[in-house]
Amino acid sequence: MPRPSTPPSITTDLEHGGRWTSLKAGGREWLWRRETPARAAVTPGDAFVDAGGLEECVPTVRGTPDHGDAWTRRWHRDGDTDRVDCERFTLTRRIRVTGDVAEADYTLAADAGFRFVWAAHALLALSDGAVLRMTPGAPTRLHPEAAPLLAEPWPAGAPWREGPWPAPYGLRLDRFGPDDGTAVGAVVDTDRVCVHDGPADRLALSLQADGQPASVALWRNLGGFPEEHPYRSTGVEPMPGRVFDLADAREGEAARVPASGEVRWRLTLTADCRCP
Repeated sequence: MPRPSTPPSITTDLEHGGRWTSLKAGGREWLWRRETPARAAVTPGDAFVDAGGLEECVPTVRGTPDHGDAWTRRWHRDGDTDRVDCERFTLTRRIRVTGDVAEADYTLAADAGFRFVWAAHALLALSDGAVLRMTPGAPTRLHPEAAPLLAEPWPAGAPWREGPWPAPYGLRLDRFGPDDGTAVGAVVDTDRVCVHDGPADRLALSLQADGQPASVALWRNLGGFPEEHPYRSTGVEPMPGRVFDLADAREGEAARVPASGEVRWRLTLTADCRCP
């Protein structure tokens, strides 16, 4: 049975990209972190420095700029709202806790027609026995790093291959197990994920993005990345958008700013996990 409900708590670092450094829910810490002094010295355009936690990745995750343009910049606080100003857009965030639910409300302001992907790039501290629950059969895009794990050849030049959750092309993604030297990225066409880690620990993440495409990205790194000094990390990343790299987005696969000049969405987190 899940643990008794306790109010979530979230700690962020405005000086360093607005990064979430702690997410506690259901009586435990959920975010994985690692010591990497280079994280404090990044500037816009730098290659991603993986310190864990939850990074705000926008307007892309993969591609250029690496993991987006917001994680390298200083954020500012005005009352209960955090803000980051980038060259082509401004992103604001308001986090509040009500009872056993945490909600993060976002607004991106930019010129009408501006296309983007945003990811709550959450790296979770999970055991070997952790399980992810998402909508059974949801279309799931595997990315090319999965090619060596599939029984059939990867089509030349294909940015992804699509199959049903939880085992597209026979590759089981909902369970982790011990390190096996692999690293796989996938994007699942759903707006909710439940994380089960042991008999009691639960974390649900869901996204409301009215009028925009939504998905959950998964980065399952079981000691396969980077090539030098690999480590284990698990990214569970709700997104407005359905691609890692904005440059790969076809019509309807990226969020788009309407004539009003603003896009709004909400990320909800709770330890009360009602799985599909």
